[in-house]
Amino acid sequence: MAVKVITDNDITELEAAKVALLDVWATWCGPCKAIAPIVEELSEEFAGKLEFFKADADENPDLAKKFRVMSIPNILLFKEGKVAARHVGFESATELREWFEKNI
Repeated sequence: MAVKVITDNDITELEAAKVALLDVWATWCGPCKAIAPIVEELSEEFAGKLEFFKADADENPDLAKKFRVMSIPNILLFKEGKVAARHVGFESATELREWFEKNI
């Protein structure tokens, strides 16, 4: 399962998902670049349990503002279209996996 890219601040598909993850990042952010392949890998592992999305904060400023993203990478976990948990900063695959399992 691939990570879906959000454009034009459109989170319709994300909000429709039962459980979804949104990775808010930016092209200039080193930790964001480092965590991207980890999120991609985990999207395969959690296929069927969790839908994965990513949004560039610079290209989706209204979305970043709506969810009060002040630091990136900023990972938001949604349940039934509402933010249920948030994680800020770089984490290893093991740490993110544990965070996902604890929160989904």
